[in-house]
Amino acid sequence: MKIRLSGIKSIAIEGEYIKLDSLLKYASIVSSGAEAKHIIKSGNVFVRGDLCTERGKKIRPGDIVRYKENVLMLRRAVL
Repeated sequence: MKIRLSGIKSIAIEGEYIKLDSLLKYASIVSSGAEAKHIIKSGNVFVRGDLCTERGKKIRPGDIVRYKENVLMLRRAVL
């Protein structure tokens, strides 16, 4: 199976972590929390290469999240 990726999008966060559903909204992959919940529960989101169905999963700098062709890499914001 081939997966076509549109590129890695670097996301800067100020805190120690961001919850997965909030990250998907922050990165403009979804437009609402309900939509984030649906795609996470449907088994289409991977965190660090592992399937993740926990919408409250803590995503930290250095983590990579993939949903379909969207790849997000978290980094700590420079203040």
